[in-house]
Amino acid sequence: MSRQQRLVPISLADLEHNAHITMDLNALDYYRSGANDMQTLRDNQEAFNRLRLRPRILRDVSKVNTQTKLLGSSVSSPICLSPTAMQRLAHDEGEKATARAAARAKMCMILSSWATTTAEDTIAAGKEIPVQDSSSGLPLFWFQLYVYKNRAMTESLIRRVEKVGYKALVITVDTPFLGRRLADVRNVFKLPSHMSMANFETKDSKVTMANILDQPDKQDAAAEKLLEKNQGINGAEKAAQGRSTKVVKQESSLAAYVVSQIDPSLNWKDIEWIRSITKLPIVVKGVMTAEDAKLAADAGCQGILVSNHGGRQLDGVLATIDALPEVLEAVKGRNVEVYLDGGVRKGTDVFKALALGAKAVFLGRPVLWGLAHNGEEGVSLALSLIQQELELAMALAGCCQLSDITRDFVQHGTNAHSKL
Repeated sequence: MSRQQRLVPISLADLEHNAHITMDLNALDYYRSGANDMQTLRDNQEAFNRLRLRPRILRDVSKVNTQTKLLGSSVSSPICLSPTAMQRLAHDEGEKATARAAARAKMCMILSSWATTTAEDTIAAGKEIPVQDSSSGLPLFWFQLYVYKNRAMTESLIRRVEKVGYKALVITVDTPFLGRRLADVRNVFKLPSHMSMANFETKDSKVTMANILDQPDKQDAAAEKLLEKNQGINGAEKAAQGRSTKVVKQESSLAAYVVSQIDPSLNWKDIEWIRSITKLPIVVKGVMTAEDAKLAADAGCQGILVSNHGGRQLDGVLATIDALPEVLEAVKGRNVEVYLDGGVRKGTDVFKALALGAKAVFLGRPVLWGLAHNGEEGVSLALSLIQQELELAMALAGCCQLSDITRDFVQHGTNAHSKL
């Protein structure tokens, strides 16, 4: 079969195949690549394949129900949408198309801070989809937050998403600096000139990252202007500024943006600060160890998203499904929901994560492949395919509701004595 032949998609793998054909290299490499040797990127998926299922038989599975609640809000499924940046790289409708598809599926969507559509316009698109029961809290949108050096800008963004109806803040805590993604370095990753980081635009200009990315021939000047904004900086900040200019010249402009804008001093006191200025529940995204899970619970976080940033930050860390058990054990008995993203490509992957104890799983790249395939309809197809696979996996394993799925259904490898 020719590499260039588009498939009639009947799996998420087919959608990925088609996206690899249709997307330009700048966008495709940004979405598909991981950090360094991409060991973690590969292992996220391979780890699911190391787990085996233990189905039960002769159970009534004539009706399968996947409804659940996330932080008190009802959703149709434990399958949710991870925050993925700059979705208009995949399709011109970008985040709007994804929001409509998520709302139609009655699934939770997390919007990225680095969206190419504003938080206001994204949730408005989702609310275009009629909901039969308005009291259900649907559509359910959460907002992913990077904490900026400029705390006033961070707080302003929180106020905006509160106002328009986002129901939780998902704080990314694994990105003091950007992982070294070799494909982006080689491509000198950039946004097309007609796109911007929409949540940070002003009336007068496209601010921050957009200024750096839109005009590669003016990168140095844009970086210097950006870095001159802060007054009274200390030595560490001066060093960071110098590093960001170097990254602008030599590597991905996204890496330079992170150096210049995202606060590498972020710590648990900042989580306390965010809790003090908002009543929204807080989920921390990027927890991979029991130690940090305990600290998150101690800090009053209501949710933990076990995530290694899709293998895009520190290469060589555990696959998320392998890290999940210790995180769950660390917060056992605490009022903290635990979710997972990374490597989920099949309904059986969702089932395995739920069996190990995850409350929900979040999809990243598969949503983008659907978006690239056919906009809103493509995202809807991606969500429908994996939802159908989950329902079938539940039925074949002997489960008719999510509470039936327990650790007894999964084991490591082919060893009959290696039940988890």
